Amino acid sequence: MANPYMNPAIPSPCYVLDEAKLRKNLELMKQVQQRSGADIILALKGFAMWSTFPLVSQYLKGCTASSAWEAELAADTFGSEVHAYSPAYKDNDIDVLLRHCNHISFNSLSQLQRYRDQATAAGVSIGIRINPEQPEADTELYDPSAPGSRLGILSSQLQDQDLSGIEGFHVHNLCECDSYALERTLAAVEAKFGQYLHNLKWINLGGGHLMTREGYDIDHLVTQLKRLRETYDVDVILEPGSAVAWQTGPLVSEVVDIVENAGEIAILDISATAHMPDVLEMPYRPVITDAGDPGELAHNYRLGGNSCLAGDVIGEWSFANELKPGDRVIFEDMIHYTMVKTTFFNGVEHPGIGILREDGSFELVREFNYQDFKNRLS
Repeated sequence: MANPYMNPAIPSPCYVLDEAKLRKNLELMKQVQQRSGADIILALKGFAMWSTFPLVSQYLKGCTASSAWEAELAADTFGSEVHAYSPAYKDNDIDVLLRHCNHISFNSLSQLQRYRDQATAAGVSIGIRINPEQPEADTELYDPSAPGSRLGILSSQLQDQDLSGIEGFHVHNLCECDSYALERTLAAVEAKFGQYLHNLKWINLGGGHLMTREGYDIDHLVTQLKRLRETYDVDVILEPGSAVAWQTGPLVSEVVDIVENAGEIAILDISATAHMPDVLEMPYRPVITDAGDPGELAHNYRLGGNSCLAGDVIGEWSFANELKPGDRVIFEDMIHYTMVKTTFFNGVEHPGIGILREDGSFELVREFNYQDFKNRLS
């Protein structure tokens, strides 16, 4: 079968979401909700491609926002429940959030005290984020329970505090983790915060539940969620971002030039720093269609971006055939936590955004131009 992303109707560069793959992920999440009684909402920080929300909203109950702007986006484009959490809110943030949100979680007791009365008057359900001090993420950059974390209230800080009005706990502790990491997290929560749990209406378990990854133990996840819900008689909420858009589409790029310096370097029409910054920040190594590790296939290339940053290098791969200008290089699984992080650094061409529809047709839903670049500056 021909690679659909080689279709000349798809421009380069372009993020391309495969609608059928997205629906498959959502169908699995529907089953988890039905079996466990938990609600799954979409974390916009990981996937905010609102052109897909007519589909996503058929399966998920709402969205969770990490900022006032994300809350407005949810209200404008999803049209269902909106939950919010941020490390800190300003007065103008609260004014916007309380117009749109059903739940709001505070990161500190000082923020709770500052805004509790205002949120209560607005009829918004109040929660606090707790830190179970149970590291689970493989990369410390993404570990909410890393030592010295600014995220969440420690159990020691809740002693003798006024918790009136609090209806929920927010416990975001995972990052692309399995259900056994969730089990360990829940054990830590119950050990440190168990005295409070029977008094809650809801517990939000945040994101990081990578239930759509191959090999994830769905039965074990359902068991954990049902036990939590039934033991404490609470509504249980999950808010994944990665799992919703996991393996749903690539970033399509093409070779612009080949240069020589201690080997061959292919310059692409994308930038690591501008279009997939986790390559440099984590770092991590993307999967490229039909490419191998260095030396695995006949021709080795370092792949470089098109910005002037000296370190804008994606990495080294091997290919069966020589690369030449115009050849496509397909970076797989680039829809979650990539599109949401892009920038206009250097004024390089920003990738378009398209959808490969379930009937096989392609729709380009967003192009970027000079005016988009200009309007971000002043």
